[in-house]
Amino acid sequence: MKNADFPLDPAEPLRFLSVCPAYVATPLTRARIGGRDLWVKDESRRMGLGAFKALGGVYAVARLVARHLGCDEPAELITDAVRSRASDLTFVCASAGNHGMAVAAGARLFGARARIHLAATVPESFAARLRGKGAEVVRSGAVYDEAVAAAIADAETTGALHLADGSWPGYTEPPRLVMEGYTVIAGEMRDSFAANSNWPSHVYLQAGVGGLAAAIAGMIRRDWTVQPEIVVVEPDAAPCLKASVAAGRVVTVTGPESIMGRLDCKVPSMLAFDILRHTADRFVTVSDAAAAAAADKSVQAGHRTSPSGAAGLAALLAEDAPPANPLVILSEGAVAND
Repeated sequence: MKNADFPLDPAEPLRFLSVCPAYVATPLTRARIGGRDLWVKDESRRMGLGAFKALGGVYAVARLVARHLGCDEPAELITDAVRSRASDLTFVCASAGNHGMAVAAGARLFGARARIHLAATVPESFAARLRGKGAEVVRSGAVYDEAVAAAIADAETTGALHLADGSWPGYTEPPRLVMEGYTVIAGEMRDSFAANSNWPSHVYLQAGVGGLAAAIAGMIRRDWTVQPEIVVVEPDAAPCLKASVAAGRVVTVTGPESIMGRLDCKVPSMLAFDILRHTADRFVTVSDAAAAAAADKSVQAGHRTSPSGAAGLAALLAEDAPPANPLVILSEGAVAND
């Protein structure tokens, strides 16, 4: 993918996250898991929120607050005067877990409000965590897609700012900002590999709607010195990107509910699809059982994660011929929605 075709600007997230006291790079370490030697990028403690999505939600809130209030410099966002003006802004979204936590944390940091729509399947313990971040929680629908529809209706009715992490025709800018925040992960890894000259041969990227996978794959193709094979990993219950790439257009898939809750998405982000069809080498699926087993192996090796967080690892462990120097991203902690 040529730089001119990549719709994300990796310079902006670091500029805005510089005013967030919780931002530090997450560890990139060598590990041996399930008999495989690999690189592990562990996002389980990202900004104290337990998942990579902290980058996207907090950054997107910062950018949208800055636009609405006319702030030219990120440092303005944390002044008392701007935070007071931001109190009139409400961000609304649906969440199956970590995105809602990131939006709530970003809204609190910059003085705005947040209202998060949760489906009935989301545990009440997670709702309590959201309230602890100052967010209003609304129960909306039986499944995630119904919560998304409720969040859209909420924004249309109340004038709140809808901040979803998936995109569709007519709705691209807020999710583009969320994805732009995720480019930080690829930049952190690039800097580490440039320093140690031990670049990975394969990168396994788990995907729900595809925001994380697309942001990292696009950055790899854009500016990594050594190019790996990029493998996109989805639950076998929700292979929406694999099906969409095969069809040459965004399609909706059907399937049972997966224990990989943050990846159990039946329709991909339009923006993510557009990037991944040009940057990924392979699209594979993993079963719930394989993801759960991979999470257990990861925990045994000292990296606490969930089946969603270990999906990329599950795909690696399923390879008949082990790659020479693979990389996986553990995208969340062991219990990200408790």
